[in-house]
Amino acid sequence: MADYNGLGLFDGKDKPTPAIAWKFYDKGLGFNAQIKLEENVKLNRNFYISKQWEGVESNGLPTPQFNFLKRTAGFIVANITSDNIRVTATALANTVGTNSYKQLVDIVNDEFEAIIERNKVPARVRKFASKAAIDGDGCLYTYWDAEAETGQESKGAIVTEVVDNTRVFFGNPNDPRVQSQPWIIICKRETVRNVKIRAKNNGSKDWKRITEDDEDNNRLDAAKYNDGLVTVLMLFWRDDNGVINFYECTRDVTVKEPTSMDIKLYPICWLNWDEIADCYHGQAMITGLIPNQVFVNKSWAMTQLNILRSAFSKVVFDSTRVKRWDNRVGGAIGVTGNVDGVAKILDPAPINPQVSQFIQLAVEMSEQSLGATSVALGDTRPDNTSAIIALQRAASTPNEITKQNLYDAVEDLFRIYLEFMGEYYGKRFVDSPITSKEREAVLFAQPLNPDLEVPEEVPVEFDFSLLKEHPVIIKLDVGASTYYSEIAATQTLDNLLMNGHIDIIEYLERVPDDRIPGRRALLEAKIKARDAIQQAQAMPPVGGGEQIPGMPQAGAIQDLGIKPDVPTGSGYSNLQRTINKTGTTEGLV
Repeated sequence: MADYNGLGLFDGKDKPTPAIAWKFYDKGLGFNAQIKLEENVKLNRNFYISKQWEGVESNGLPTPQFNFLKRTAGFIVANITSDNIRVTATALANTVGTNSYKQLVDIVNDEFEAIIERNKVPARVRKFASKAAIDGDGCLYTYWDAEAETGQESKGAIVTEVVDNTRVFFGNPNDPRVQSQPWIIICKRETVRNVKIRAKNNGSKDWKRITEDDEDNNRLDAAKYNDGLVTVLMLFWRDDNGVINFYECTRDVTVKEPTSMDIKLYPICWLNWDEIADCYHGQAMITGLIPNQVFVNKSWAMTQLNILRSAFSKVVFDSTRVKRWDNRVGGAIGVTGNVDGVAKILDPAPINPQVSQFIQLAVEMSEQSLGATSVALGDTRPDNTSAIIALQRAASTPNEITKQNLYDAVEDLFRIYLEFMGEYYGKRFVDSPITSKEREAVLFAQPLNPDLEVPEEVPVEFDFSLLKEHPVIIKLDVGASTYYSEIAATQTLDNLLMNGHIDIIEYLERVPDDRIPGRRALLEAKIKARDAIQQAQAMPPVGGGEQIPGMPQAGAIQDLGIKPDVPTGSGYSNLQRTINKTGTTEGLV
């Protein structure tokens, strides 16, 4: 039997301690200091919020700011994000009995919609992408709030929040993949009181020893409020069975003992704007444009200084003949002798027009390098719609990789949601479409209770632990593609119905719920009517030939509306002459 003693993750041990967790934390701080993460993030944020002369000694030079970085970054982030985030779960294609999982998949999709609304996922994703563009990395952290009210006996809800990249530390800083990390630390600053309450509720014996402290690393703003705050470390790691574990502590006190989360995915989503080799931190979009912004600001500053100093003409006068020059309007100036040659006006030197041209060129080329062209920004007249659409599509190409990476991150987020749902939801009531038998029972009882309405859905109890037993795969539709695909699919169904290629039941089975109010009730009614007709057609004539209203008589030839073919051709046949005279083909065909 192999001996694995001494191979524990925490200095040969199986469980962490505050000292070990702080050792990991210091290791992460050291790596960030090597790549100057704190300084770069602070600089990027200052330039984004128009604090672009921070720490610069101007020495009397004007300090103008023409912040094209914010406009460009805002446009790019808005271009790759969308409010219409739609996530669809489908059973794996190689799963036996895929059709039997339809109810399971529908319940998961409905719960996804609820999670999106509860957590305001579109807003979180926009901030997530904005953090990546400005700081270099975006991070979404998901946790389980066991005390959240749900209106049911089973409590708890999934919560997602955005975390700064300067507060996330990977066990392997050379690998940006989250799920391959040996451990991950998230650092937070919380009030001492809240941490003490949480530690006491978790059974910590040393909760009274928790005291406020100062962050000993070079954080982004040294002047920020620190009174009454304490640094808390949340340590996640994967055990030998692939299960994620959790530990929380301050520098000296354990807030929560090591606990298994019973999920197999780290509850963290990570996005690099531009990847850097052998580094889990990425390159921010703004970092490469800061020198261009500095050039624009300095050029404007020197131009303004030149205008202030020489924009107005100067008067040069003979001080031997004029004691003092008077600039008052209408004021008289006394001159000794002839007035010729007493004073002269000096015109200011003109500014080289290439200065403004270079400033404008620097801004335009900076924006175009990121795809924020004048066409994409809406600064041109749409004289040719086809050309405008083509240019806008071409403008979005430079950010297509980042856009796809964002979609992958959102997909990872919903995979984490599935893990939490399968482990923590338990048994909950969900809305399920009413079955045909239930509808028949309600309709049967309506004569006795006229106020009884036929519901579209009924609450049923569902055990979400089934998600851990049945594999599902996430199909992701995000952004403009979703708008197009839904509209195109609906238009296609409309055309198929109008052209008679599908019937109304097939149409209602495929159209989305939000397209037709009461779609499910209408579908059930159509199915019931179809079944009644089929059942009536299958019954023999009653009472010696009594005909069912609306049904063809037994033995009769039903007119299907199919007209006989009339031969056509270049000649004028006898059949055609007869049809022209009588107007019918009876007895001829």
